[in-house]
Amino acid sequence: MPITELTATSRLTVFPLENLTVAYTTQSSDRRGLGDIGLVAVIDAQSEGEELWRLARDLGGRTLGEDQARWILTQAGRARMVNTYANLPDETWTAYVRRRFELDALFANHDILLTGRIALSGPGAVSAVEKRAWRGEP
Repeated sequence: MPITELTATSRLTVFPLENLTVAYTTQSSDRRGLGDIGLVAVIDAQSEGEELWRLARDLGGRTLGEDQARWILTQAGRARMVNTYANLPDETWTAYVRRRFELDALFANHDILLTGRIALSGPGAVSAVEKRAWRGEP
């Protein structure tokens, strides 16, 4: 899939996942505002988001795309539920979506999973120092 660029201001949950810093937000496919599209993206200028799919395969033991997508959404939902690391209620971001996966049934209120890279630009943006600390780096 060619890169699709999305820019918005919304609630963003930022959390560590293995050696990645990941952001999760939702988008709506229509005016109802249901948040039926889950966006889970890596905060790293070098990433394309494929690391998430590899983790789903390697850690989650998932080999089918449908199962990998559900594993990724589960990690994001879990991070939001326990309010891990950073819950940014009004964050401006730009996502560079590399993969769009349509689920065969509604899962965690999502029909679609988007993955890729995300850049934070709003006032609540997480600093590089904080990201390194989450990874256990000095």
